[in-house]
Amino acid sequence: MPEPILRKSAIIVEEIHHEGGPVASAPLKRAAALSVIQNPYAGRYVEEITSFMDDLKPLGLKMARDLIDALGGDPSVVEGYGKGAIIGAAGELEHGALWHAPGGYSMREVLPASMAIVPSTKKIGGPGTRLDVPITHTNASYVRSHFDAMEVGLNDSPRADEMLLVLVMTTGPRIHNRAGGLKASEVVGKDGLR
Repeated sequence: MPEPILRKSAIIVEEIHHEGGPVASAPLKRAAALSVIQNPYAGRYVEEITSFMDDLKPLGLKMARDLIDALGGDPSVVEGYGKGAIIGAAGELEHGALWHAPGGYSMREVLPASMAIVPSTKKIGGPGTRLDVPITHTNASYVRSHFDAMEVGLNDSPRADEMLLVLVMTTGPRIHNRAGGLKASEVVGKDGLR
C-alpha cells in the first residue's frame, strides 16, 4: 500500500485547573493529535488489510512526537495515554482496528516508562462525530487516578471514505482524584498492570 493520504490534522490541548474544588498547583494537561486520512478500503471488502498497519507507523510516530511537543517537549511529563479511530460510513470497524498497533507502539516508543497497554476505542461515524478516547496510566493500568477520557472530533471529519485517527496523552491524574487504589508513586512498572 502507498503511504496514508493525509487531508488534515489538528492538535488539541486542554489545561484543567480545577473541577469545582481547589485550584491545582499545576494544571492537568490533556492533548490529542488527530489525523484525517483517506481510507484505502472504503466502499469495498478486502480480505487482507494488515499490511496497512506498517504504512501507518510513520504517521503514528509523527503524531506521538507532536503530542510531546504540545505538552512542552519533555516525554517524562507524560503519565497517561490512549488512542482511537472514527471510520467514515463507507468503511468498516475493522479498518479502525488497524490503528491499534501503529498508534499504540508509536507512543510506547517515544515514552520512556510505558509498560501498560494503550487503551483504545473506535466507531463508525460521519462528519462531526465525537469520540471518547479512554486514558490510563502509561506504566500501570491499575492506577485509578489516571482513569480518564478525552472527547475529540472535527466538524468536517471523517467523510465517508476517510478515517480520523487519534492519539491522546496527559500529564497526570484527574485533577481532584480521590477514588483510592494503586498510587502512581507505588508503581513497580514490570507487568504493565502494577
